[in-house]
Amino acid sequence: MTFDRVCLVSRINGLLLSSVAVSAFIWPATVQAQQQDPRTTSAVPEIIVTANRREERGQDVPIAITAISPQRLEQQGVNKEQDLQATIPSLVVGPNGQGSRDSNSFTLRGQGATFQASPGVVVYLNEVALPAGITLSQQGGPGNFIDLENMQVLAGPQGTLFGRNTTGGAVLLVPKKPSDEFGGWVKGEYGSYDRTYLEGAVNVPLGEKLAIRAVGAYHDRDGYTRDVIWNKDRDDEHWYSGRVGILFKPTEGITNYTMVYGAHSRNNGAGLINRGFNIPALAQVQLCAEAPVGAVGGYSCDVYRATTAQADAWGPRKTGFSVDTYAKTQTWGISNTTDIELSDELTLRNIVSYQKMKVGYRYDGDASILQQHDVDPGVLPADGVVTLPGTPFPVFYRNETLDSELPRDNFRVWSEELQLQGNMLDSKLVWTIGGFYFDQRPDGLQGSRAITYCPAVQTGLCTASRAEYGTSTVSKALYAQATVDFGAVTPSLDGLRLTGGYRHTWDHVYGFATQFNYSSLLPAGAVVCGKDSTQVVPEATALADCRFSGSQRTNSPSWLIGLDYKVTPDILLYGKVSHSYKAGGFNPYAVFFGQNGDPDTRTFLPEKVTSYEIGMKSDFHLGTVPLRFNVAGYSTDFKGIQRATGDFNLATGAGGSRTLNADARIRGVEVEASMRPFPGLEIGGNFSYTDAKYKDYTYVTGTGTVACNGVIAPGGTADASCLDFQYVSPYIWSVHVSAEQPLGDDMGMLALYAAYSHTSRQFTEAVNLPQNQPGAYLEAFGLLNVSLDWRNVAGSKFDLGVFATNLVNKTYRVSNSDVYQGGGLLYWATLYGEPRMLGVRLKYTFGGG
Repeated sequence: MTFDRVCLVSRINGLLLSSVAVSAFIWPATVQAQQQDPRTTSAVPEIIVTANRREERGQDVPIAITAISPQRLEQQGVNKEQDLQATIPSLVVGPNGQGSRDSNSFTLRGQGATFQASPGVVVYLNEVALPAGITLSQQGGPGNFIDLENMQVLAGPQGTLFGRNTTGGAVLLVPKKPSDEFGGWVKGEYGSYDRTYLEGAVNVPLGEKLAIRAVGAYHDRDGYTRDVIWNKDRDDEHWYSGRVGILFKPTEGITNYTMVYGAHSRNNGAGLINRGFNIPALAQVQLCAEAPVGAVGGYSCDVYRATTAQADAWGPRKTGFSVDTYAKTQTWGISNTTDIELSDELTLRNIVSYQKMKVGYRYDGDASILQQHDVDPGVLPADGVVTLPGTPFPVFYRNETLDSELPRDNFRVWSEELQLQGNMLDSKLVWTIGGFYFDQRPDGLQGSRAITYCPAVQTGLCTASRAEYGTSTVSKALYAQATVDFGAVTPSLDGLRLTGGYRHTWDHVYGFATQFNYSSLLPAGAVVCGKDSTQVVPEATALADCRFSGSQRTNSPSWLIGLDYKVTPDILLYGKVSHSYKAGGFNPYAVFFGQNGDPDTRTFLPEKVTSYEIGMKSDFHLGTVPLRFNVAGYSTDFKGIQRATGDFNLATGAGGSRTLNADARIRGVEVEASMRPFPGLEIGGNFSYTDAKYKDYTYVTGTGTVACNGVIAPGGTADASCLDFQYVSPYIWSVHVSAEQPLGDDMGMLALYAAYSHTSRQFTEAVNLPQNQPGAYLEAFGLLNVSLDWRNVAGSKFDLGVFATNLVNKTYRVSNSDVYQGGGLLYWATLYGEPRMLGVRLKYTFGGG
């Protein structure tokens, strides 16, 4: 080792030691297989990750990665996406203003999902992207966190090896594969709200060449929000899933893995809570009047006030809908991965998949007995009479739509990926080249019915609009990435590596949509097109007369240049510049079509991102205490970042939505660290700071608004660049303690885990100032989760545990409707997070597990 290198190591170790007092509470990637150090019997555990599409030690990969073992997922109570909130740096998880809890979206480093657009953080199961909905930001169905080898979260653009849409990052779910040892496990949980969870897996080897692993799960839990109108729980869970993996090794050097999965979920929908109506705007559009109820026959604005007062009296765990809401997801898929070792240096890989997803839901957007915004409305329950709040007037429903209800999303996806991997020069040169094909198309009719702007006194009498639509995407790509260690040139440069990658993607997105509305002012049998309220057509031909379509072809490169250096075997420094791309899309709710000088909003443009990142990964010792300290800093420039908002065409009187494109920059720092002061005890945590700002964010407003540049008249240009960034919590941090104590005499082990996570306040609005959108800021909150397990009870292979999530029963919001403003839907509704959940679990492991 040269003198300069010794000095550099000394300076870095000094910096790390001075950081211990501040950083010891921050935790790293949690992993499985421990590696022992001669100075301690409690080394920081490690995991093998696949961030570069090959197996590597996590601390050796120059990417910001958080990896979590299945044991830690269980201890943290992670069963769905929302449970990951604040456990991973820079990650925000939530419904993002949508009417379903199943649509939990990942936003990582400020980049996530946009209505009708592809997700910016893509979830992969067995190296295949899960199907992603169009009307909801939902990726796949339930059951994906069960029987995993590990879960990996890759922060920042991953567009070279993982595709065009991973501008924010990728979440890799790695299922346990079949092994050559018989075994498995069975687990049951019972807890709050009649929580009944059953899960299990069995591994069966069939000779030396074939093995099968089957996984099943059943989750059932009552809801924690009571609908007093329908006398049923909302926010319940009821789903089951299954997965079968088949590992076949016909000859030496050939491995074939086939995975088949399926899931079915149906629940009573999300328990939205009404928080208010935009009374001035309602009066302006003549949906109510400022007069006593008796004077105007129920058109009084006091009806809206009384409705909200009733909701306030109920509190955050009761609601009252005009719609019997539900959410239903059906999804299944099959994927096959074939690895052929052509030589000691070359491996050919093929990954093919076919998946289907069908999503249906009803929701009551305004969360009240009124019909300000109801999707697929039905009839009120027959066992009671409901009156308008603040009036003696009964409500009668005559607008049942169940006979015409269609899935909201119904599509199938086929993908094919062929790779050639090389490992040469004694692992000093590793590379991957490949091609990718993706095809997503509707798999049947998709549509919805909706009531909007129904005057309170006409609740139950307004007729729902009708819409049908479909979007298809075809994507093709060629890519290559290589890493060279300059130790292949000279030993003095050993550990200095250069990585370069390039991907070119060709996308074709196209779709159709039709929408028409009924009105008592029209002749019998006539409807008005949703895209143009002046276009009256016969109902019999409306699906054709009101139809429009759009198509967009784009292509773009993604690339990566990175340099990393192993200062010592346990200290990695890295820096990289990456450029990625997220596809545009089709807008089925467009009201501008590029005519008479108007913009064409039927499609929206892609977004492009360039990210600059430096980081350090390190393992070291303070005396005999092992510590880990990982830190990353980044700066990201966005061109055309996608933002969805409402739209209105003054010329045609049509309302709809559109997706805008803005320029922005995001900067941040992420820290993960842990220490093991003595065997059996781990103290750790994480911290992230995200500073996100718009640089250029202007748009033409159809209705007029109040923006950063003042009061803007209809048709004027509004500036939204002063807004806080959507779905970003500037500060996210967590701390945890994990303690394990053997009981001796083969009595097993006690394992205690406690974690506190904090999320700072989050802005949820896309274009409107916060004073125009009540509740647009979700308040900061912190959650405490605890679990205590007695593993291998008295040597019996049974594990017994108790757990609590949100132990102090914190009441906190996770989503806001953001449609209060003029030109919007003129109400405010919100969604609250889970209350305290207590439970007990029993697990039995047999054979090899």
